[in-house]
Amino acid sequence: MPLDQEPEEAEVKGEKEMSFLDHLEELRWHVIRAMVAIMIFTTIAFIFVKEIFNEIILAPARANFPTWRGLCALGRALDKPELCIENIPLELQSRSMTGQFTITIVSAFVIGLVFAFPYVAWEIWRFIRPGLKMNEQKNSRGAVSAISLLFAAGVSFGYFVIAPLMVYVLVNYRISDMIVNQFDIMSYVSTVVVLVFGSGILFELPVVIYFLSKIGLVTPKFLRQYRKHSIVLILVIAAIITPPDVLSQVLITMPLLLLFEISILISARVEKNKLKEEAAERLREQHHDT
Repeated sequence: MPLDQEPEEAEVKGEKEMSFLDHLEELRWHVIRAMVAIMIFTTIAFIFVKEIFNEIILAPARANFPTWRGLCALGRALDKPELCIENIPLELQSRSMTGQFTITIVSAFVIGLVFAFPYVAWEIWRFIRPGLKMNEQKNSRGAVSAISLLFAAGVSFGYFVIAPLMVYVLVNYRISDMIVNQFDIMSYVSTVVVLVFGSGILFELPVVIYFLSKIGLVTPKFLRQYRKHSIVLILVIAAIITPPDVLSQVLITMPLLLLFEISILISARVEKNKLKEEAAERLREQHHDT
């Protein structure tokens, strides 16, 4: 210990260091519990991987998928028979010896991650919550539910809307009749996973804006001022996570724009509450001074 350092200062410094280590230890256990949950769901998905693969992953490429049945019913109601999809000529191949086994592992892990996501969000929230003030904890009630619901909405939108339309468009797109579309299974699964899981993550935009507004990094004025820039950014993100077809990009862009507008309203609500709290704090200080 340096000569100019008082024993009390050294003790306080040691307590801070120990508190930091305890904090890391707590984080480690939250991460471990989250990983255990993911592995449990992954193991269950691995056991039933054939059923999951046939009934969930490959389902958007079948004409009896709920999206296509609903579109066909709409076509009959509007007397538009061309809306009925009778066949999707998708041919998949596995071009490596480990291809099907690798895709089994990947598919099981993604399914496990999707189903474990609410618990993972809850573990993250349990780690963050003690660091918030009492009023912040009160105002953030339902955060885990909001995160889970938005993720479920995004995954559902990606699975039931974007994925089937993307599969149909890309399967039927041909430059020449001499070229036959025969897709690799890894290519199909990776594309569907990126679309579905990416949609779930992108739908968390209102939650992200809420917390950024709480810590003062984002304001409704800032969001409105850079609305045009945000639209360009959303288009870029949509182009990254979707295949290179305009339909998929438009489909993912529309709900993201709606979520961005909702995020502006959320940020305005947060700012209004912060101003009220600051005004109440000033009144308490004035009352205390008098």
